[in-house]
Amino acid sequence: MKTVLTYGTFDLFHIGHLNLLKRARELGDKLIVAVSTDEFNATKGKTTLMPFEHRVELVRSVRYVDEVIAESNWDQKISDVQQHKVDIFVMGSDWQGKFDFLKPHCEVVYLPRTDNVSSTDLKKAIQVFMQLKRDFLD
Repeated sequence: MKTVLTYGTFDLFHIGHLNLLKRARELGDKLIVAVSTDEFNATKGKTTLMPFEHRVELVRSVRYVDEVIAESNWDQKISDVQQHKVDIFVMGSDWQGKFDFLKPHCEVVYLPRTDNVSSTDLKKAIQVFMQLKRDFLD
């Protein structure tokens, strides 16, 4: 049995997130997803629109996901790999090379991102829409 692990914030859950989870699960028999806590995101200078508990429930409800854990800090990855007996660590290709330090502990795979979709782009589009709405209503 092969266990796969991936990490993410999963704010504004979209088709890119679903594609990542599906492709990650296809690499093994069990998929564990670590969702970044709001506190950890704050240390990275990130603000989410959806609270941690909501993001966890969305990820947990995806049929490809077998288990959800919290990501609280940058340094937990090696211990997560060891504790959960992870065979394959998966991240999007935008993180290429950043997690190679895990190679002594498990296989590291960088999957291609889904074209033309990201939470950052969605947040920007929402901001533009809200500004247009304010301008129109004023």
